[in-house]
Order: sequence, then structure tokens, then C-alpha cells
Amino acid sequence: MEPSTLLLLLAVGTVAVVALDNGLARTPPMGWLSWERFRCNTDCQHDPDNCISENLYMRMADIIAAEGYKEAGYQYVCIDDCWLSKSRDSNGRLQPDPDRFPHGMKALADYIHSKGLKIGIYEDVGLMTCAKYPGSQGHYEMDAQTFAEWGIDLLKFDGCNISPDAFSEGYRDMGFFLNRTGRPILYSCEWAIGDILHHRAADYTAVLEVCNTCRNYDDINDQWDSIASVINFYAKDIGNFSKIAGPGGWNDPDEMVIGDFSLSRDQERTQMALWSMWAAPLFVSVDLRNIRPESKSLLLNKGVIAVSQDPLGVPGTVRMMVGQISVWTRPILPKGSTAVTMFNPAQGGGPTNVTIPVSKLVDSGPSLYYLVTDTFTGDKVARLSLSQGLSVRVNPTGVAMVTITPA
Repeated sequence: MEPSTLLLLLAVGTVAVVALDNGLARTPPMGWLSWERFRCNTDCQHDPDNCISENLYMRMADIIAAEGYKEAGYQYVCIDDCWLSKSRDSNGRLQPDPDRFPHGMKALADYIHSKGLKIGIYEDVGLMTCAKYPGSQGHYEMDAQTFAEWGIDLLKFDGCNISPDAFSEGYRDMGFFLNRTGRPILYSCEWAIGDILHHRAADYTAVLEVCNTCRNYDDINDQWDSIASVINFYAKDIGNFSKIAGPGGWNDPDEMVIGDFSLSRDQERTQMALWSMWAAPLFVSVDLRNIRPESKSLLLNKGVIAVSQDPLGVPGTVRMMVGQISVWTRPILPKGSTAVTMFNPAQGGGPTNVTIPVSKLVDSGPSLYYLVTDTFTGDKVARLSLSQGLSVRVNPTGVAMVTITPA
């Protein structure tokens, strides 16, 4: 054997032992998830259009495939809790509720795949799911094989009803058995938030060696206060979790609620911008059948999605504060470029004007001049030297978002 070949094999072997290497989530995954909007509505008799059933997921897949979402990058249609029967079958295998999923999960997966999309499913590392349906503890290998046989493409693995001492082992075990199936299944974990809720420091390195996405904040709600609390958490960056995420493993602040009931236009723009700056998964939880045109347009915004999906995969962080305005930056391609988002947390009053020298927003490079583009509109707004100031106007609970590229 050639020495170079031996070294390559040793390197591959090392990666397989210490880091997740399933080839998935090289950029943050995008899709649709039912939980925040539809919760655990199982009353199909009285609310057939909104209950957790195969019909709901088929209809959402139809819309994602037909109305531009798939082309924009949203590819996963994700089932959440309450899809299960209350018991396993006679062989100990998971089974869907027979009334709400009469054709079974394999048929639903086939339907979603026929639309050029992928299917995600939900389970729990513990004995029961959060809604008290059968969990995977004690059945990790069997459940992983079941998901593979059904054609599942993503597993959201929750963290209810398990001893804190068994938490990390359970997540590692399921990750091991998912990889052993031979089917590429994106592994979405709630390990870090589980540790935090158990009052332990989250080991982000350990989590992202096992999981493709890492939930690290509590469940989001369709309320501005919920969004603001996530922003504060990511601004503090306790444990430097922003430095650990990258291609193959991303921090997950939970779903986007753009298009639901509570957020203003500016607040929706804020969530879309900052989730993209953080290189977070973009999973929207909204009724796509009734979404407002302006919310749909925001979810399909090419400029913001390009920041989200930038192949460098470096999450953005707070670079500075200008008064109460937090200035977030993220390096993006082409080389020397920066995405910048300025967030105004004020919940009243008028817009705030901000001017910052370009030299404070970009890392040192060969260029003397930079082209500034409004990320939302794609408009070229300025050509500035390093010494000149970038001026923006930021609405209360809103953002200004630009990309700065060497001219």
C-alpha cells in the first residue's frame, strides 16, 4: 500500500470516530415544520383541514413544490409530535395513528419524494415523546431501521422523559444506529437545550460531532418577546457556540414564525435576517395555504437566503454596539465580503439613524473600496472607501441588512 493511501485511510477513519460525517447539511437545512402552527391537533373529526394527518403534510408538500419554495431551497417537509399510535405494534415497531395516517408512513414519504422534496419525522430520546406517545429509549436500533425503511430523510429527536444521566448516551446511540442504516438521514437533536434545561453547560463540540443541527434554546412561540429572547441568547453566545458550528453541524434557535399571527412586518424581517446571519436552519411553521403575500415574499427573498446558505458556513456574531443597536457581521463569499445586520431592539419611538465607518465592518483586505448592497431589495446603495461611513435607518424591532463586497 502506498504511504499516501495509508495516510488517507487513517484520516478517514479518524473522522468517522470523532466527528459526524454523513455528508448532509453542508449548508443550513431549509424546510417546513408543523409544530408551532399546528401543535398537537389530533381532532380530525371536527378540524380535518388542520389536524396532524397525512392530508396536512401532503397539502403542504404540494404548495412547497408548486409555489416557489422548493426552488428557493425549502426541501424538508417535517412531521412533529403526535403522529404516532399510542402503542407500538406486535413486533415492537413504531406505527402511525391508523385513522390520521391510513396509508402509512412509507406511502407518505413516497408522495413527498414524488414532489422532489424530503420528509422529516419526529421522535424522542426518552421513553415517551413530549406529548406522551411512544419514545425511542430502548428501541434506538429498531427505530432507526424503521425510519430508513420508510424512506425518512430527517429525524427531529426531542429530549423529553429521560433521565439526565442517560441523555447524551441516548443521542449518541441513535446517531450511531442512523448511520448504520446506510440511508442519509439528517439528524436534528435537542441535546444542547436538554443540557441547558437540566442546568448543565452544553458541550457544543460533543453535540455537533453527533448531530447535524443542535437546538440550543427553548421552544419558540408566535410572539415578539419569544423572538427577542432568542436574539439576546445568541448575542451573549455563552460557550462560544457560534465558533463551533459550520458545514455539517449547525446551531438551531428553533422555527421561524413568519406569516403567522403576531409579528409585525419589521419583526418578521428581523427573524429572517438574524436566522440567516446565524447560519441557522430555516424551518418555517406557517399555514402555507393562507400566508400573507408579503410574508411569502420575505421567505422567498433571494438575497437573505443567499446569506443563509453561504458556503463558507461561518455564523455571524455581534461585532459592536452603537447605542442600543447591535451590529452583527458574518464573512461570506466572494472573499473579503461581509454580511451586516443592524438590529434595533426598541419597541417604541421612531427609527434610529446609524453611521459606521466601513473599516469597522469588514476584515482587513486588499480593497480600498466596497460596494454596499441592500440584502432585501438587491439595490446597490453605495460605493464607499474604508474611511467612509455606512449610514442606515433602523426601525423599532427592525433591521437594516446589507452585504459589503470588495469593489
